[in-house]
Amino acid sequence: MTTSTNVRYRPAFWVGIVGLVLITLLGLTDGWASALALACVYLALSAGWGVLTTRTWWGRLRRRRASVLLVVTMVFAGASSALASDGEAAGAQPSTTPIAASSTLSATGTSPTPTASRTPMHTSSPSPSVDPEGAERGTALAAVAMLTFKGRAPMTGYEREEFGPAWTDVDHNGCDTRNDILKRDLVDESFKAGTQGCVVLAGTFADPYSGETIEFERGEKSSLVQIDHVVALADAWQKGAQQWDATKREAFANDPLNLLASDGSLNQSKGAGDAATWLPPNKAFRCRYVARQVAVKAHYGLWVTTAERDAMIRVLSGCPDEPLPDGVKVSTTSSSGSSSGSGTIAAPPVTVPDHNSSTEPEAPVYYANCSDVRAAGAAPLYSGDPGYRLAMDRDKDGIACE
Repeated sequence: MTTSTNVRYRPAFWVGIVGLVLITLLGLTDGWASALALACVYLALSAGWGVLTTRTWWGRLRRRRASVLLVVTMVFAGASSALASDGEAAGAQPSTTPIAASSTLSATGTSPTPTASRTPMHTSSPSPSVDPEGAERGTALAAVAMLTFKGRAPMTGYEREEFGPAWTDVDHNGCDTRNDILKRDLVDESFKAGTQGCVVLAGTFADPYSGETIEFERGEKSSLVQIDHVVALADAWQKGAQQWDATKREAFANDPLNLLASDGSLNQSKGAGDAATWLPPNKAFRCRYVARQVAVKAHYGLWVTTAERDAMIRVLSGCPDEPLPDGVKVSTTSSSGSSSGSGTIAAPPVTVPDHNSSTEPEAPVYYANCSDVRAAGAAPLYSGDPGYRLAMDRDKDGIACE
């Protein structure tokens, strides 16, 4: 003979179960630690009621057992809450993905239509604590203090043509600007016959933005190496260039101070990004890159946004002795002669070989090895510096004789 026992739960039991499930699901929206913490609090409240009345939604419970359950659930609730707080703090690092209009030009001389392109994300950082006012005179960090900073103007009216035709011969040396920059930044170049050493057909390029070496060849592979406006044309348009006349905008678009040969894909990904939204992946080059941006903006009187200024200071704070590009000097007075918060920078004259001249060109700088470079006090050599050769750059990062 067998006895069948049917266990029947009171309605309060099922109400309690439903409450526990709902509380747990509610906590899952903030993670498993939050869900566990809320469930423990729910059970602790039930145990606390059991201490007072010996009754809970799951049945009678002795006060001693209810007290033990209360303590255990409160401990678990506290531990779970701590885990949830740590997880929230670790994940609370906002990042921004600004969208900028592309204003760069390819090495073929063509001008892509400005399009919206996403620039790489950079995790936001606290405002820099370094004061550029106290930086050593002549450094890029000190020059940041001379920049005006205010909001970005709208892109209204921007067209690439506002900065003149792509790659004109502004210095009247017989070569367009694109080929001038390729000759400056490439090594082992070969030239098109009949152009008096003007049109670059091929060469080796140590890209400062990526640290990679690229073999340039004119034609289908021309776009592998492009000419980047360090301060993008669209960025300049939004920060003062709208008020310039056509002559000044054309000079800006062709100024070697503002031009660097670069990896084509990185040039495109940069778009119109400023220091706050885009930096070269090659961290070893970031100080020189930002220093050149500072020099260009100060020389042309372009302003910077607050975020851009803070980004410049953050980068240059890691290299406070980084100088401005060779020959660029900071003036502490404005063009009117009065003290100015924005200041001006005098850019060095650009010397490009005159292929029509009958005089002998200056002999190029040559070092047999890194020992000669160090003996001359020229170490380290960067890509584009006189005497730089890939043979002396072992890791091909654009810096020789480090």
